[in-house]
Amino acid sequence: MTRRVLLASRNAKKLTELRRILADAGVAGLEIVGLDDVPEYPEAPETGATFEENALAKARDGARATRLPCIADDSGIAVDALNGMPGVLSARWAGRHGDDAANNTLLLAQLSDTPDERRGASFVSACALVIPAGAEIVVRGEWPGTLAREPQGDGGFGYDPLFHPDGGQLSAAQLTPAEKDGASHRGRALAQLLPALAALAG
Repeated sequence: MTRRVLLASRNAKKLTELRRILADAGVAGLEIVGLDDVPEYPEAPETGATFEENALAKARDGARATRLPCIADDSGIAVDALNGMPGVLSARWAGRHGDDAANNTLLLAQLSDTPDERRGASFVSACALVIPAGAEIVVRGEWPGTLAREPQGDGGFGYDPLFHPDGGQLSAAQLTPAEKDGASHRGRALAQLLPALAALAG
């Protein structure tokens, strides 16, 4: 019997990513559904001071409303020269939620005088799994790198075109989905949830 698990997101790329990670790990028996696949429910605003707080709040909301095991992630980029900002504000850094182009333009402007050796940054993802009347698990993945001076590549989303992972020549937006899954912050966090998800699958 297939068990439904809610990923508290409307982002099709995040759904595809989780399904791919489960398939690559050989975890069968779970049907990953998104917010567009379940009846709408009130979602709490992301007011947490940390990625972990926001992810857990979203997962609790989803599990409570749907009675399904719920995974939620909160992710963003922490820039060394900006003392870890945009951080939890990454998606709305330029003022409007999810405007990737505006966010990237603003970040580049803020770093215009920052020398190459001080352009370090890390993508951060906190993922929470909440099982109704059961466990709550919160994990964190980080992907260190540096920020380029102009966007490169048209894959991925968010700050991917600006981010060069440590040890690589390509931006995150130039990597294949499989290359990105294996290294990314969300991939690293979701991998830590695999044992719990495998247990759910039975």
